[in-house]
This record gives sequence, C-alpha cells and structure tokens, in this order.
Amino acid sequence: MTSGFGDIAIGVKQQLGPTSGNFNLSAILFLSLPSGANSVSSHGYDPGLQLPWAHQLSQNWTAGGQVGFYWPSQEGKHNFTGEATFLLDRQLTKPWDAFIEYAGDFSQRRGPRQLLHFGGVHKLAPRHQIDFQVAAGLSRAAPDMFIGVGYSFLLRVPK
Repeated sequence: MTSGFGDIAIGVKQQLGPTSGNFNLSAILFLSLPSGANSVSSHGYDPGLQLPWAHQLSQNWTAGGQVGFYWPSQEGKHNFTGEATFLLDRQLTKPWDAFIEYAGDFSQRRGPRQLLHFGGVHKLAPRHQIDFQVAAGLSRAAPDMFIGVGYSFLLRVPK
C-alpha cells in the first residue's frame, strides 16, 4: 500500500467564460514540484494544462467536467497523459455541495486509469473551501481506492 502526501503544484487560472449557452470555461496552467513523499512523488517538475467547464442545470444541480493535458515524470521521462472528466454536483445547503465524477486518464506509455469519484465541498467563506473525496478504481491501472482532503482559496488581483 502506498501512502503519503503528493507533490505540491503551483498554478494560475484564467476565467474564459461564460460563453454563449452560459457555459463557464477556464484555463489552468500549473507546475508540480517534487515535494511529496518518496513513494508518491514523481521526483520531477511536471507541467500541466486543465480546461474545466461547468453549466448550471437548475438552481441546485450543475454538470461539469474537464479536459486535461499532463506531462508527469515517470522513470525519468515525461509521459504525456490526456484526461477527460464528467461530474454532477448537487448543492445540499448554502455552504455544502456533494458530487459524483467519472475520470479517465489515458497515458502515452501506460494503460488507462479510470475512476469513480465521490465527495463533498464545504465553502468556509466566499473565497475559501475545503473538500473531502474518495474514489474507486474502475480499471487495472487505476488505484483500488484513495481518500483525499484539499483546501483552496481564491486571490483577487487588483485591476
């Protein structure tokens, strides 16, 4: 069993929408730093680009997903990996949401990793949130399961 904290990533996000049809679209560019536990870290500086989208279906339901492009270090080389996700999110109360998500990673040199992902988000303040998640692997290359906790905050850059 592998355990420990993963690598830390730093990045920037640019809002690109809402587009026609009221789809929210963003672009996230990041760099993962080799800072995690020895058994979890990629041991490299790994770039990535994510294009998340969301569309509100009703007052409490949102559909969303993401297309991602990653270059993780594996065996000393970058392994291009594409990712596609789709999720449904339900607002339970003003600060609480729950979600279910399918995620598929398709790498250049390894088999596909597919997951079914469940979780919740608690908005601590307008620009701060904490999330809790658990996932089960759907393919041989995916981990059997994982559990995670994350914290996010939004910085406003003066115009």
